Amino acid sequence: MPKVSRETFLKLTAASALFAAGGLMYSRFVEPRLLRITRVALRLPQLAPEFDGYRVVQISDIHIDHWMMGDHLPRVVRLVNAQQPDLIAVTGDFVTETRGLHGFDLVTSLRRLKASDGVFAVLGNHDYHLDSDILREVIREAGATALNNDVHVIRRGDATLYVAGIDDMQEGQPRLDILLDKMSSKGAAILLAHEPDFADESAATGRFDLQLSGHSHGGQVRVPVLGPPHLPDFGKKYTRGLYRIRDMFLYTNSGIGMLPPYVRFNCRPEITVFTLAAGGR
Repeated sequence: MPKVSRETFLKLTAASALFAAGGLMYSRFVEPRLLRITRVALRLPQLAPEFDGYRVVQISDIHIDHWMMGDHLPRVVRLVNAQQPDLIAVTGDFVTETRGLHGFDLVTSLRRLKASDGVFAVLGNHDYHLDSDILREVIREAGATALNNDVHVIRRGDATLYVAGIDDMQEGQPRLDILLDKMSSKGAAILLAHEPDFADESAATGRFDLQLSGHSHGGQVRVPVLGPPHLPDFGKKYTRGLYRIRDMFLYTNSGIGMLPPYVRFNCRPEITVFTLAAGGR
């Protein structure tokens, strides 16, 4: 090995330190605000022609806290509304913990979400750190519909589209049987489920065309080649993006908020826009 002079060693050390500091600054202050709008076109076999071109916009994992305060969440709302959604889906983890609920800010921002068929939401595991009934009341106060093992039916003439929401699989009491009892055997069905790995159970029923999930934050930090160094339970298998499980599509949204440490790297926050096409495989 050739000898390295002290001067060269110090220059290399300084350069490495600057590179690391720059990466940390980017991960903490830049990428978390680089919102990505992901557009996904899906053909759903059970979707009636009356719903052809139906547009669903998904956000997830708001984790409202001091970081999400200011203009960040209102900016997300403006971008969601700009997509002119027929339906908005919020797939859980509105909060992180009991302290600093920021309920007023959450209600104020969510109330501004606009979709012709409404805003629908399920709770995530972090939402159970607070009284879940309180948070559902916050969601209702914001004009959204909290689906807790419940189904909402959207109609276009005689055609139906089911929007179902399952309770959180870690902290709640998920009841697929209740959802299935509330739906007929015909008509496309979209399932909101916070944890993406629940898809193995929901796909096995053969009743859902699409599951929308969050929870994993896409890993929040994704090291090139190696991938995310940490993933949460029930978010380890389907970490982000689009999957096909049996006859069901699953999409795992990377979320818009963060958990400590407040950094994102190679995993930008995301708004997902789905355009649904009717019939066929």
